[in-house]
Amino acid sequence: MVGLEWSQAIALPLVTGDAASPADLRVAWVHRAPLDQVLALYRAAGGGDASVPSPWWLRALADGTLDSREAGFRIEDRVHNLLSRRPGWEFVPWAAGGESGYWEFMPSEGTGGNRRTPTTIVNTSRHTGWIDMFPAHEAAAPDPVAIDGPAALRARLGEIEAVR
Repeated sequence: MVGLEWSQAIALPLVTGDAASPADLRVAWVHRAPLDQVLALYRAAGGGDASVPSPWWLRALADGTLDSREAGFRIEDRVHNLLSRRPGWEFVPWAAGGESGYWEFMPSEGTGGNRRTPTTIVNTSRHTGWIDMFPAHEAAAPDPVAIDGPAALRARLGEIEAVR
């Protein structure tokens, strides 16, 4: 039963498919319930197990590497504010279960028969920079490139956007 309860805790209404930012996706129980209850249910559902769908910031909170849920929201918002002002970046709201969306650099997708998966920016709990970049690719996804926070992302955008 705890699996079903967790599934409902991260469930988003169907209308979020038109979300324009991570903030638009913060409507599930995990985003607004008391944090101690969220962490307790997450841990009961198998928190720490990679197969449990969950937001990156919740995994970081459970690991003790992020200070607060609000800090995670601020990081998402900073990345979104940076990328949404630049041409070519699109926010994609339909991420894996419980996640907060991701951003794609559409010019890196290619054209015609040369299409590939575009350069992608995601938030992650894998490291304390909280941002991973996946270069544009045609076959299997490459290993993520760790970006050390929003300031480092800003500094590297010229290099990241050069891939076309």
